[in-house]
Amino acid sequence: MNDVSHFSAGISVLEISYILASVLFILGLKMLSHPLSARRGNLIAAAGMGLAIVATLLFHRKEGEPIGNIGWILAAMAAGTVIGWMIAKKVKMTAMPQLVSFFNGMGGAAAALISLMEFPHVSQELMMKSGMANGHVLAILLGLVIGTVSWAGSMIAFGKLDGRIGDLRVRAMKYVNLTILAAIIGFIVFIMTREVTASAELIHLVIILFGVAIIYGVLFVMPIGGADMPVVISLLNSFTGVAAAMGGFLYNNQAMLTGGILVGSAGTILTVLMCRAMNRSLLNVIIGVFGGGGATTATAAGSIKEVSVTDAAVLLSYSKKVVIVPGYGLAVAQAQHLCHELDKLLDEKGVEVKYAIHPVAGRMPGHMNVLLAEADVPYEQLVESDEINPDMPNTDVIVVIGANDVVNPAAEDDTSSPIYGMPIVRAREAKNIIVMKRGMGKGYAAIDNMLFFNDKTRMLFGDAKSTLQALINEVKAL
Repeated sequence: MNDVSHFSAGISVLEISYILASVLFILGLKMLSHPLSARRGNLIAAAGMGLAIVATLLFHRKEGEPIGNIGWILAAMAAGTVIGWMIAKKVKMTAMPQLVSFFNGMGGAAAALISLMEFPHVSQELMMKSGMANGHVLAILLGLVIGTVSWAGSMIAFGKLDGRIGDLRVRAMKYVNLTILAAIIGFIVFIMTREVTASAELIHLVIILFGVAIIYGVLFVMPIGGADMPVVISLLNSFTGVAAAMGGFLYNNQAMLTGGILVGSAGTILTVLMCRAMNRSLLNVIIGVFGGGGATTATAAGSIKEVSVTDAAVLLSYSKKVVIVPGYGLAVAQAQHLCHELDKLLDEKGVEVKYAIHPVAGRMPGHMNVLLAEADVPYEQLVESDEINPDMPNTDVIVVIGANDVVNPAAEDDTSSPIYGMPIVRAREAKNIIVMKRGMGKGYAAIDNMLFFNDKTRMLFGDAKSTLQALINEVKAL
């Protein structure tokens, strides 16, 4: 009797712990919506995960028996914690998108491995009673496919973001991907409708399904153009969440289910919002033709005009409204702190300074928000591009720092451009344009930018960090 009471109490404590962990997940996610509370929200969500792990190790029972191999589990957790901590501490802000892709891929791989490990253990009694067509088997197969696609796709995204893998642009690729996707669905239906007496008879089919899912994950991401990678990262993140939720269904684990649903739904919502902001179709993302590529047909005509640091400082100091457009080049130079110092100097001179944040500036969702938050730029100064565009004609100076594609007029003027239709920051409508770049190199989409040849544009060449420092010195001297 005491054993039964102890067992029931253990189950109750475990379930309560999962509920508390789920609440902490939700609170943490809510707090991530604002830069001022994001750090605390991240810690709260991490505490929820820690609670779920500890409770599982202490109170989980299977057929009345506690979890075994605790030593191995703790050793694996310790190794993973140390490796993850070291990688995260050493990674530069410019490599944050690669880190996100890598960690997301590990989550997908974990979900896929769970399915591969669990399929041979499908209850024979369950199969004999209801066949393979049951929710347990479906959760395993979906977790396997979605987790594998997320893992393979994230690794390709990592390589593309790191410059190690190029784009694979073939006209027939969307049909190839659709064919593979149909084959995956067919495999799942075939496995679930087979009449078998033991799950071992289908192991070889599950391994084939795993291999096909890897191929699809690779080919799904390969055609995607560089300017569109933030949307794909968001989509892959949602895949990992859904795969984790399948594991929650599989183990009847409320914390795992809640965490997976939160990640999956948040990633999906973010993907849809970014697609709208980019004027893209979500269907095109799924079938792997998102972003395309190719050189614009617009020819670079005219000559560029340079501006000295002194003249740029004078122009900025005597303006009423200044808008700064941050881009990946600002992150590369690690110049966000100097950029904020400049805007504070201009504010002291009575200049209104805002930052125009494009949804896909940088190489992952929210890259510029995170970058500027690190430099303690007030959140109120960050304005989304669609909100700030109407005020562009009233802007005295717009300063483009390391951004390219997000201010490229080809998105509105050149129907043959791979970024045509993408909303941009309408920098060309400002009264004066200063573009800070190291040279005349093309952006991530690898196309020419006619903004550089605009009559109102002045190029300020040099590394963003050193140029901003020189500009700060000149503004102080005025």
